[in-house]
Amino acid sequence: MKEIVKKRVLIPIIAIALLIAGSSFKGDFFEIAKQIEIFTTLFKELNMNYVDETNPAELMDTAIKNMLEDLDPYTKFLNEQDVESFKINNAGEYSGIGAVVRTYKDKVVIIEPYKGYPADKAGLKAGDEIIKIGDIAIADIKDDADELLKGANNTSVNITYVRQGETKSTTVNRESIEVDAVPYYKMIKENTGYIVLAKFNKKATEQTKEALLNLKNDGAKKIILDLRDNPGGLLTEAINVTNLFIPKGELVVTTKSKVKKFNREYKTTNQPVDTEIPLVVLVNGRSASASEIVSGSLQDLDRAVIVGARSFGKGLVQRPLKLTYGTQLKVTISRYYTASGRCIQSLDYWNRDENGNAVKNTQFRDFKTKNGRKVQDGGGVLPDIEIAAAKTNPLTQALLSDNVIFDYATDFYYNNKVENVLDFSYKDSDFASFKNYVSKSNFDFETKAEKALKEVMSGEDSTIFGNEVTEQYKALLLEMEKNKLKALDKYKVEIQKNLEDEILKRFFYREGLYDYHLQNDEAIMTATALLNDNGKYANILK
Repeated sequence: MKEIVKKRVLIPIIAIALLIAGSSFKGDFFEIAKQIEIFTTLFKELNMNYVDETNPAELMDTAIKNMLEDLDPYTKFLNEQDVESFKINNAGEYSGIGAVVRTYKDKVVIIEPYKGYPADKAGLKAGDEIIKIGDIAIADIKDDADELLKGANNTSVNITYVRQGETKSTTVNRESIEVDAVPYYKMIKENTGYIVLAKFNKKATEQTKEALLNLKNDGAKKIILDLRDNPGGLLTEAINVTNLFIPKGELVVTTKSKVKKFNREYKTTNQPVDTEIPLVVLVNGRSASASEIVSGSLQDLDRAVIVGARSFGKGLVQRPLKLTYGTQLKVTISRYYTASGRCIQSLDYWNRDENGNAVKNTQFRDFKTKNGRKVQDGGGVLPDIEIAAAKTNPLTQALLSDNVIFDYATDFYYNNKVENVLDFSYKDSDFASFKNYVSKSNFDFETKAEKALKEVMSGEDSTIFGNEVTEQYKALLLEMEKNKLKALDKYKVEIQKNLEDEILKRFFYREGLYDYHLQNDEAIMTATALLNDNGKYANILK
């Protein structure tokens, strides 16, 4: 049924979305109207005549979601609950249990409880699998099971969960939750301030400015702004955060769209806090969107040295457009270009490979910063100083995506004791236990070489090679599988960094993780050393 709907309604649904969005293709109005009429009659006849009872709402939801999947991952249909979650995410305030959660088919997993908030007070830990909220089993809920965790202030909810194979229950009293854009800032040594900017919600500029002023009052004469793992957020906040360090009237970002009204130049509009203080910005492969506007434009304007690893590469801008019945379409309306004129979009969603995956940009164009330094487009923000431990690779990404690192950290927490954050040390023996954990898990990572071999040998040409070659091929695949564990050693630095971060959050929350970073993080230590070398800092920006 879903395949029928997907194939037959793709074009008309696109037409509806474009019409609602106020399409500029007025010359195609007849074609749009035609496709809408075709879809309307199809949808009516399908629901009236199909052999079994249909659910019109579910069919439409499937049609819309399948259609949008063919565009880009940021263009989404938001139902009424999604709209509310979108507002909460941008505002940084909501009422609930105070934890990051991930929803699965039959459970909701606690990813990170916020220190001092209801989930933490009730004893919930990262890795706990919620199977029941109140009297409702998660397995009986089709979508948005985590919404049941939200509710009015001072209301309670009983939660049944599984921890290390044992079923437990607890009562959580909901509270007003404030999600800080700046969860941590502190002095490093006597003259360097460190600020973590974790997201670009409506509090981003206000809290970054407050942190900057407090650090300056404490004697900071140099600043490290940490945007690692920051997924982005509000465009206006990105511009205003940049404005803290550059003068009023400076061009930060330009947006370009096929719809003229979305073409805009965004310049700073406020008086800055400090345009002279030496500044280093930290980024990594999970720094995206608004994080890349800030880091990219500060790099283009030669206002900061960028340290870390190439950022994610999201140069697309979305805007929520109101639909009927309280729903919205969050649609990609334009590309953004940093101060030098470059777009850092990494994936081309409008050109796909044979597997339907977006093609990654491999050809980059050169641009010039304000001082004439070379920068490039098309692949995220490339740091001025790269840090090996901050880089991403397919194996580490797969370990994170498949929750192998997360699950290992859960087991580590319940089988080890760490009394003091500064005493924590992840030893070679610990990494050996991680490799053993991976070997016994269901983790399945297919390399490009394996994929290519399987495609060749499963195609029509495989009959040409005969049994001897086929057996050699199987032996080669088996040997490649055995050698995958060796790849863990190859990427040990990157993998261990992620392991340490996940483990430290279990014992000491985010605050403890940042305390540990100040003493042990390679990127922070590199940034601190750079800021203490005035000549090297100045030479990079020249």
